[in-house]
Amino acid sequence: MPIPIVDSHIHLFPGSHLPTFAWYNPDGPLSAQHSVDQYRHATSSVPATSETTDAKYLRGFIFLETDRVSSIEESESSGAPGWKHALDEVSLLTRIALGQPVDGEGHGPSDKEFCLGIVPWAPVPGGPDVLRPYMEKVKKRTTTEEVWRKVCGVRYLVQDKPAGVMLQQKFIDGLRWLGREGLAFDLGVDARQGGLDQLREAVEMMGRVYSNDAESPVTIVINHLCKPNLRLAPESVPTHPEYLEWKSLVTRMAAVSPRTYMKLSGAFSELPPLSTESEPDINDLASRLQPWTDVVFDAFGPDRIMFGSDWPVANIGGGGNDISWYRWRRVVERVFERRSLSEEQKAGIWGQVAITAYGIEL
Repeated sequence: MPIPIVDSHIHLFPGSHLPTFAWYNPDGPLSAQHSVDQYRHATSSVPATSETTDAKYLRGFIFLETDRVSSIEESESSGAPGWKHALDEVSLLTRIALGQPVDGEGHGPSDKEFCLGIVPWAPVPGGPDVLRPYMEKVKKRTTTEEVWRKVCGVRYLVQDKPAGVMLQQKFIDGLRWLGREGLAFDLGVDARQGGLDQLREAVEMMGRVYSNDAESPVTIVINHLCKPNLRLAPESVPTHPEYLEWKSLVTRMAAVSPRTYMKLSGAFSELPPLSTESEPDINDLASRLQPWTDVVFDAFGPDRIMFGSDWPVANIGGGGNDISWYRWRRVVERVFERRSLSEEQKAGIWGQVAITAYGIEL
């Protein structure tokens, strides 16, 4: 039987929604429609059906929120942007998951089975008193119990927020509330551009969240290897202070609770950009990643690591939509070979770990 791939980290957005993004720039590399149609093109190197003689097939994806303009406060009258754009994103994913496209959005009725999980934005720093009414609005936007069950977690991107956000008591209480509700939290920190202070803060936050008095502890899914500085000269990495502290902090993240997971994703954004014209040396890329991926495998073990593509962000450093997803899949395969993983362990990382961590129903 072919191994099912669950892509645990993709973003989707129609061109008409671009002005609602916090990162939008008309000349930016992502400032165009990135829909299911484009994603299917990007992933065409693997079949999308189990009826294949290939070794793997793409079972589907988990959608991650796309950093829309939003605020902790619901009301727009106070001058804050409110929740409108984030909730409109939930409505978009609802249409995808129901197979009810709107003209121009770039998806069709057959794509509904492709959407396995939805991780929307949520105002976590507001704590339970804010999260509760927000998630009620999310539930209403999903319109059916079928789609609501696909909402498997939330994300509030902390990599661009002021220091200390993760240590506020309301943030801690918000994460604990998510645990009681059976929702995961996707943690997005950036060691290369945001600094290791973000990881230090995340470790302290996790220690508080998983303290002995925590009931129904939340599952924390860490994005993109914490975005390490993969641009360090390879020969300097083993003894470089930045690498050594990243290693220590990631190891502590894994040790704080068995409910922390890591996504094997996002590397093309941190590596020097790959050429569109010539094919890179995949073995060389795997070698460059190995000091970092070895830390992750040693700390988390293969049963707490999941594959993700970070599409379409990966297109920027990975060479474009025609080739970046295929390249990343090949790099991951080389990483597996270097770790001498069993077939069962590989299958877990390709798909089952994500299903387990997010509690997805297939």
